[in-house]
Amino acid sequence: MGLTKTEIFTDQQNTIALIAKAIGHPARVAILQHLIKINSCICGDLVEEIGLAQPTISQHLKELKNMGIIKGNIEGTSVCYCINEEKWAEIEKLFASFLSQKPNNAINCC
Repeated sequence: MGLTKTEIFTDQQNTIALIAKAIGHPARVAILQHLIKINSCICGDLVEEIGLAQPTISQHLKELKNMGIIKGNIEGTSVCYCINEEKWAEIEKLFASFLSQKPNNAINCC
C-alpha cells in the first residue's frame, strides 16, 4: 500500500488488501489455478503452461511466496512449488467473510 495510512485501517482490511494485491495479476491467478490442479510443479512447467518468460514467472512466484500463499522446496537445481494449504484456508475464510457481507437494501442507492 506504499505510503498510505495503513494504520487507520483494521488488520483485516489491510490483510485483505495485501492478499488481493498478491493475487491481483492474471498470471498469478493462472499460477495458483495450475498449482491447485496438479498439486505441485517446477518453474519450467509453469513457463510452458502459462506462456510467459521464466524470469517473469519467477517474479510472480516470488510475490506469491512472499505472501505465504505458496511454498517451495529446492530439488537439485529446480524448485518445486505447491499451495500452502494452511494459508489457503485462512484466505478462503477471510474472503468468504468479506464477500458474505450484504449491502443494506433499505437505502435506495442510485
